[in-house]
Amino acid sequence: MVGIPIAQQLITPLERSPQGRRFDHVFFSGMAWLMLATVFVGFAPSYYIAGMLHAPLPSPVVHVHAIVFSLWILVLIAQTGLATAGQVRIHRRFGIAGFILALLLPVVGLWAATELLARRMPGPDPLGVYLVATTNVVAFAVLILFAFRERFDSAAHKRLVMIASTALMTAAIARWRFDWSHLGREIHMSIQRAECFSYIFILLLVTYDFWATRRIHRATIQGSAFLVIVQQFALHFGQTAAWHSVAGWVQSLFRP
Repeated sequence: MVGIPIAQQLITPLERSPQGRRFDHVFFSGMAWLMLATVFVGFAPSYYIAGMLHAPLPSPVVHVHAIVFSLWILVLIAQTGLATAGQVRIHRRFGIAGFILALLLPVVGLWAATELLARRMPGPDPLGVYLVATTNVVAFAVLILFAFRERFDSAAHKRLVMIASTALMTAAIARWRFDWSHLGREIHMSIQRAECFSYIFILLLVTYDFWATRRIHRATIQGSAFLVIVQQFALHFGQTAAWHSVAGWVQSLFRP
């Protein structure tokens, strides 16, 4: 590619290299199943094994959030499975329902996080955790909107959906029963480690791009950069007095 800067070559869309999509179905389906395993391990003790609808969750809103969140992971599995099976028409029709569910998820997520904040749930720095929780679902919504806009560009669409779903992995990973990630006294350190661990999904995506086409897709770069910047900003800004003042006002506003 004489005359084209190296940086521009690196972000050339994958759709210019059809052979690079040969293993897409296997890779993205595998990513979806890996996310399912991540979520199950994280929430099994408190939700899935605890009886799901009968699990001792703090409020009915949290139950609704758990249901919507679980449905999204199942939709992700179904959509990647349909694509793998070559059922493109069904995949696109089912995608509308998936998009509606994706828009519902941040609404329910914000509602649940705000109710827990208003109830003054015990734990270290609930005001800071509130920003992290709300930022993740907002980041998910933004990435899903861009994924929907790119729905006719398959390569960009599926990458943005995977990066959006990565935004939801922090909560599950933070609940893994390991000392380095389990929620404890050093809450922000635990969340930061969980977020960094969730970036393995992004690393897998970058690695696949390089392996398949020797390029990083523009959606991978833009979506990943957006998610990492937003998450790290929320993690650090959530510890400031300015945010604690705002979150304290929200807490008093919605207090039962």
